Amino acid sequence: YTDDGESCIVFVRSDRNPGMYYIYSEGRLKHVASTQPDVDSDWLGTQEAFTMMSRDGVKLYGFLTLPPGGQDKNLPMVVNPHGGPHGPFDRWGYDRRVQMLAANGYAVLQVNFRGSGGYGEDFEESGYRKWGREMQDDVTDATHWAINEGIADPNRICIYGGSYGGYATLQGLVREPDLYKCGIGVVGVYSLPMFWEKWDGMRLGRTKSSKVFLERVVGSDEAELKAYSPAFNVDKIKAAIFIIHGSEDVRVPIEQAELLAENLDKIGKPYEWMVRKEGHGFANPKNRADQYEAMLAFLEKHIGRNEIAAN
Repeated sequence: YTDDGESCIVFVRSDRNPGMYYIYSEGRLKHVASTQPDVDSDWLGTQEAFTMMSRDGVKLYGFLTLPPGGQDKNLPMVVNPHGGPHGPFDRWGYDRRVQMLAANGYAVLQVNFRGSGGYGEDFEESGYRKWGREMQDDVTDATHWAINEGIADPNRICIYGGSYGGYATLQGLVREPDLYKCGIGVVGVYSLPMFWEKWDGMRLGRTKSSKVFLERVVGSDEAELKAYSPAFNVDKIKAAIFIIHGSEDVRVPIEQAELLAENLDKIGKPYEWMVRKEGHGFANPKNRADQYEAMLAFLEKHIGRNEIAAN
């Protein structure tokens, strides 16, 4: 606002609008700038909220983004568990990754599994020491919800996520070998024992507090950690795999992806691989474009796409 309160800057965004700035003055709005002026909302999907019950009676909240074109049944679908996992949560609004998928013909499912933020302390703490277990079951249950609602074609479902979402992606392939046709893990944690050794919190002078945190959220029993680590259970995976990582990642070092790849190599399980000189997620526009183009090619190869929307 101006000091006299007569004028102000207004920012507007929605699920299909990346963001627009207006000046409000003398009772009128004047458009000033758009954050992504080349994005046409006609290309984009519509995001809708849903609620559902987990298998053990926990109420879960999520979002379903449908591709443009009007079709809302029997769609190829990408399940997209968020990162974090404790604190962050999916919310309604513009998400460039989700819209990239929707604009290319995919329904996108996001669920705030237990352990997510945004729903109170009890809900967040209910995910502690539940990595790969109840937290993963919530993602599975949301996937089945979309199938039972007729939204998703059960033979054309992929799972994709980054950081914890990368863990949930590969753990989903381990736990549900017949549910997903493919998985795309981005900068993911694939070995929980390695998480103890190489998490950046352990290397940046916060060893004591980091140990308390890790003990609280994942535990320290090595046998149990391995049992819920995708890298040590690759023999259970049937789906196609695409691993994407940054060689300079300090939050989840490249060794996580390398261990996963090494164990896949040992059993002769093929996978696709993309590494760039980046950190925890690609920031360079060229690398982002390469990543998304490769992801879209991978998805089309394994689950196809909704051509009505794509055209």
